[in-house]
Amino acid sequence: MARIFRSIRARIILWYSLVLLATLVAFGLIAFMYSGERLSQSLDRSLKTEVVWVKNFIEGKSSKVRASRKYGAQVSVVPAGDTTIARAQVADTGSGDEAIWNEIYAHAVANPKKTLVEVTNKWGAIPFRSFGTSEESLMVRAEALIGTDIPIDSIVIKTLHDPKGMDLRVAGTKTREIEIYVAYPLAEISEALGNLFSIFLILIPAAMALSVGGGWFLAYKSLKPVDMVTKTAHAITVNNLKQQIPARDVDDEIGRLISTFNSMISRLSESFDQIREFSIAASHELRTPLTIMRGEVEIALRKEKDPAEYRRVLVSNLEEIVRLSSIVESLSTMSKADFEQQEVQYEEVRMKDLLEELYEDSEIIAQKKEIGVELRRNEDVTIIGDRIRLRQLFLNLIDNAIKYTPEHGRVSVSSERRDGFVKVQVQDTGVGIPEAELAKIFDRFYRVDKARSREMGGSGLGLAIAKWVAELHRGHIEVASELGKGSTFTVFLPL
Repeated sequence: MARIFRSIRARIILWYSLVLLATLVAFGLIAFMYSGERLSQSLDRSLKTEVVWVKNFIEGKSSKVRASRKYGAQVSVVPAGDTTIARAQVADTGSGDEAIWNEIYAHAVANPKKTLVEVTNKWGAIPFRSFGTSEESLMVRAEALIGTDIPIDSIVIKTLHDPKGMDLRVAGTKTREIEIYVAYPLAEISEALGNLFSIFLILIPAAMALSVGGGWFLAYKSLKPVDMVTKTAHAITVNNLKQQIPARDVDDEIGRLISTFNSMISRLSESFDQIREFSIAASHELRTPLTIMRGEVEIALRKEKDPAEYRRVLVSNLEEIVRLSSIVESLSTMSKADFEQQEVQYEEVRMKDLLEELYEDSEIIAQKKEIGVELRRNEDVTIIGDRIRLRQLFLNLIDNAIKYTPEHGRVSVSSERRDGFVKVQVQDTGVGIPEAELAKIFDRFYRVDKARSREMGGSGLGLAIAKWVAELHRGHIEVASELGKGSTFTVFLPL
């Protein structure tokens, strides 16, 4: 049982059923109570109307009524429900009183609510009663219950409880001459409410059964795509990341879930492709200097060499080791950047001082190729950043500019304020970059001319690191280039 309710479908149905049951029960109680209240109010209105009609009818013909002082002397009981006999007897007797009581009786019988009517006079006589003598005690008790409390020309309504189990709702009024009582058995109202209660007892379970069954079917149909997503997710491995879940045409929660899942799989596939390419490129970059070092060492060990030859091999190996160290350090930097583990020390950095230091270093680097380095404009601007990382960023750009600029070329550096940023430009007169390659030059290990880059000692990570440092400082890099004329790298860093 516990395993069943681990299912979302089962929990949805359970909560749905509980809420539905509570709603139906609450509706049934409210409907039952409201119906009972409305029936009681309707009965009271009907009794009041009947009392007023009898009172007005008698008062309109009071001159014809000759009530006796003796109790029960003029009681006229016409067979129940037979108004034609009542009218025939009136015609035969010719009595005015008899005609009045028979007409009241006919009215009581014709009333949809089979009310009981009794009229008593001020001497205690009962000139009219619309029911048999076996029920006499009911009206007597009604008189005892409400008779003394009725003000003249007002209406009082009470409920009379009979020891035999028959309850009556009694309305009474009084004039100076007579008292009028109209009663109605409450059994019919109780029966109507009992029938309503029975209907609810049948309908609520039936509605619950239909609703739960329909809810289970809808939950099954709605959550079936989730099962498909689960099965597909289990089937996807690193070897089939191109697999996608069939998309739905409906833009609902499940459709958006599938779309998001497919998008996530696509990003994972791209990430794995990048990791695979990164691993291949890294192994290639590391293999080249190691192969050179191994080859030179093996040649040196084949036979005796003079000290100068051994020295040349050591110098060459040292250069390759330096290159390996640079590649490993760059790989470490990018790996830490991917996992946001790179330590960054933010402080105030004067860009003027930083660029002046880089200018002096770049002159030394460019001296071998006799390339002229110029610091054109250097505004005094202060930003918040990591001085070491910013130095790495601009040194990579300047070093690249010098590497890809032919001998006797020129490299210029400048900085200025521009719309809330400091704009630093590194411009060269080098070989330039094809327009089709501009979007890829910041990718890791990407080189426009791979053979030439390796000759110059490049690892293919310099521009990737430069872009990362710029974004780390909430900035960005732009590049413009033309083949044979040179390139311009522009860095924007917020002030």
